[in-house]
Amino acid sequence: MKDFLQAIDTLTIHFALAAVLMPLLAFIINISFQRKLNKISGWISTMAILVSCILSVFVFARVWNSGHQVHQQQIWFTIGDTKVYAGILLNNLSVLMLLLVNLIALPVHIYSTAYMRHDENYGRYFAYLSFFCFSMLALVVADNLVLFYIFWELVGFSSYLLIGFWFTRDKAVQANKKAFIMNRIGDIGLLTAIIILFTQYHTFDITQLFVDKGLIAQSVIKNGQWIASSGHLPAMWQYIACGGIFLAVAAKSAQFPLHTWLPDAMEGPTSVSALIHAATMVAAGVFLLGRVYPMFNDVELTILAIIGCFTAFMAATIALTQNDLKRILAYSTISQLGFMIMAMGVGAYTSSLFHLVTHAFFKCLLFLVAGIVIHQMAHIRDDNNLDIDPQNIQYMGGLRKKLPFTFIIALIGGLALIGLPLTSGYLSKDGILIQAFEWTNGKSGIYKLIPIFATLTTWLTAFYVARLIIKVFFGELRVLNIQPNIQLHITDGGWQYKLPLVLLAAGCLFPLFSINPISYANAWLFNGFSSNDAAESGNLYHTLVPIGVNILSVLVIYTAYVIYIKRDTNPFQQSGFLFRLSCNEWYFDKIYNKVIIKPIIVLSRASFWFDRRIIDGFINILAKTSIALSKAASWTDQHIIDGFLKLLVAMVRTIGNFARKFQGGKVQYYLFSMLVIILALFIFKTLF
Repeated sequence: MKDFLQAIDTLTIHFALAAVLMPLLAFIINISFQRKLNKISGWISTMAILVSCILSVFVFARVWNSGHQVHQQQIWFTIGDTKVYAGILLNNLSVLMLLLVNLIALPVHIYSTAYMRHDENYGRYFAYLSFFCFSMLALVVADNLVLFYIFWELVGFSSYLLIGFWFTRDKAVQANKKAFIMNRIGDIGLLTAIIILFTQYHTFDITQLFVDKGLIAQSVIKNGQWIASSGHLPAMWQYIACGGIFLAVAAKSAQFPLHTWLPDAMEGPTSVSALIHAATMVAAGVFLLGRVYPMFNDVELTILAIIGCFTAFMAATIALTQNDLKRILAYSTISQLGFMIMAMGVGAYTSSLFHLVTHAFFKCLLFLVAGIVIHQMAHIRDDNNLDIDPQNIQYMGGLRKKLPFTFIIALIGGLALIGLPLTSGYLSKDGILIQAFEWTNGKSGIYKLIPIFATLTTWLTAFYVARLIIKVFFGELRVLNIQPNIQLHITDGGWQYKLPLVLLAAGCLFPLFSINPISYANAWLFNGFSSNDAAESGNLYHTLVPIGVNILSVLVIYTAYVIYIKRDTNPFQQSGFLFRLSCNEWYFDKIYNKVIIKPIIVLSRASFWFDRRIIDGFINILAKTSIALSKAASWTDQHIIDGFLKLLVAMVRTIGNFARKFQGGKVQYYLFSMLVIILALFIFKTLF
């Protein structure tokens, strides 16, 4: 029996590895034969992700809630006496994310085969998309912090390629650079945390570090020291490591203060936005937090809760006044991610992951709906030579009549995002809110602001989602105000558009997660994690929070309907500080430009000037001086030293020639010479 179970575990590892490598194989094929396979590259990537999805279902069925994890590793490299192992770790968190990424990526691939079919870089798009999926799938099964960091970087790099896919557009280039740079800030934090953890525990193994009774669980902070079984460090290093992890989470999952890249990332194809916002890049931050959760103490978790709550509220207020369809959904993503981070902070670990899963379905669905709407608005613009932005909801309206299928699907996704009953969003959102209120029991009044602001955020969500749905699908098409006699040739699209929407819509409804539509604790996902999440009980929170939140959410939706349809006038002041604050996205980009970017540019220019004028000037003077000295030395050598030597040579030659005349071999010359010398000596002697 033991051998049989080991064989099953080995097969599970092989299936998981194949599920990870299938998108990589599609990437290699598509990038290698881009021109030859351009027309079928979409189906190569789609078939690869379909096989990966099927394999991940088997892996999920084998590991989920089975009572044990499947872990296989081997020696990767050795540093001194330290052996670093690498392998695959399959536990409940891993297989949940493995399945989720594939379930979201498959509809996106099918949708993309139609959405991107007219793009001249069709093959390159699917090559990048496959590489993106490979990076994320490898990330979730890595059992080693070094491997994790490698795939973390690859997720960032592949998102950089996809955000800037249309690199001929300046906005796309600026957006992918912004995303890349802000994520590098987070990567520095993660790398710092990994180095600190290795210094303290002498291992990169995730299992050894973060299991229930692992090395971190056995560590304590006492008397200013971070004490572990392998040694101790000043407690400051534990805080720095947690801070580094938070930076990584904030960058990848777009949390304050590193959230501003995500709305700009909308410059990529809408199908890319769907994948990034649903279950890949932004989900990586929450996944990291779930992996290293035992690392955070109560104080650090409270900070997470505060930042997550603030991010959720702030992003929701910004979404209220945005008119770009994709930008509204982008800020919605930031807000919902804030809910997940806040849930981690208040101890609602399972609810956070539950919301990560449900959010993946309805946010991917809404982005794909947005892609159809934008695509059809672009047709209206091009067919009628209009000067409009196809993403601006101010030009839309009445599309439910022309796009009835898309409207119904958008309604399902919108209700799930608001979190109304019978949707999966209701189950995960109410779980977070209830546990947030329970978390405040016994705490001072200031902590109660967290669930209060979280609840307020849900009502803001209801308003901006209702505003979006109403402005896009209800009323009359506002483009008619510009040109009354326009031609409308728009449809919901073919099966490649409709099938992905149906698959995702199924994940927006409660039956996929729980038989009981009003009890989050009965969801199968709650049975898969050992956590300190509050179990459902008879206290008032479990009754008052769902009733109060959802009744008021319905009233908010009706209010939005009255404002934008019945009266068609907005009673809210379209000026003033609060409106400008929301419209200008809380001025974060302007503040960053003024406080960080401009000083860096000034410093860079000053450094450039100093380098060119001072450093290069000094080097140039030194070079010119050296050349002048070299020339002087050359002239001295040629004219003085060589001249003196030539003079000596000439003198020696002259004397030699003169002396040679006295050695002619004639005796009379010798006698004459002797006579001259004797005579000269006689005269010299006589005179002196």
